[in-house]
Amino acid sequence: MTLELLPMLADAAQGGNIAATLPLAFAGGGAGIGVGLVGAKAAEAVGRNPGAFGNILTMAIIGMALAEAIAIYGLVIAFIK
Repeated sequence: MTLELLPMLADAAQGGNIAATLPLAFAGGGAGIGVGLVGAKAAEAVGRNPGAFGNILTMAIIGMALAEAIAIYGLVIAFIK
């Protein structure tokens, strides 16, 4: 699957089929921002209340998984187009 993704991204970089890679770019960027925000807020919450580390970690992992799911949806859309 990675070997199929690299030529597709290279084609888009040369001005090729941008419609297939644009959703992947936005989804990847959004997922990166989402994971960063979840991680930052989880670290802040643990700093404020270290005793709630387990609950915060669980919620942060679920939040990061949901944010990464958006990137996977973008990858599926890029492969379909």
